[in-house]
Amino acid sequence: MAEKKFYVVWVGRTPGIYSTWAQCKEQTDAFPQAKYKSYPTEAEARAAYERGWQKSLDFGAKKKSAGAGSSGKSEAPPEVDYDSISVDVGCSGNPGIVEYKGVDTKTGEVIFYRGPISKGTNNMGEFLAIVHALAYLQKQGSSKTIYTDSMTALSWLRKKEVASNLVRDASTKEIWTLVDRALEWIRTNTYTNKIVKWDTKKWGEIKADFGRK
Repeated sequence: MAEKKFYVVWVGRTPGIYSTWAQCKEQTDAFPQAKYKSYPTEAEARAAYERGWQKSLDFGAKKKSAGAGSSGKSEAPPEVDYDSISVDVGCSGNPGIVEYKGVDTKTGEVIFYRGPISKGTNNMGEFLAIVHALAYLQKQGSSKTIYTDSMTALSWLRKKEVASNLVRDASTKEIWTLVDRALEWIRTNTYTNKIVKWDTKKWGEIKADFGRK
């Protein structure tokens, strides 16, 4: 007899807790950026549902396990400023559905998340994530460093200009509205935070990585 499982759907057609895989699949199959997970007991499923996907899904677990050295550790080297925010984007197609997040570089805890955004590009998502982090830290009165693995987004930030070929039409209105708002923010605000390029070759994937490569 198959082991009984309970399925949590955080992001799907109808979020909730389901008692069969068929019900879960109905809510998540072909749903953009669906987020779901199975649990052995209903109590664990309910606790996870209330906790939210940001805390229940460990995006970096597989990478940490695979990348651990002989010491069993997979953290980036000491030159990384752990008292910082790392940002990254998840993009289903390019252009495609975009989501981004910022995490605590030391713990991996999700600090903010935005998505799904109906249609955009990877670079636009990276740019939005950086500006979101800047605005967040400004409200906190914090001068923490921000890490990104996107050279293009850093270039756009320095120039205060987004050089994207994505057409402006009804399908891209959402992302362009967010980008225009972000540009207005950086043009009218000052900040002291360092925005640093994450060195993927030396340190592995950025801590905010969605784990979909």
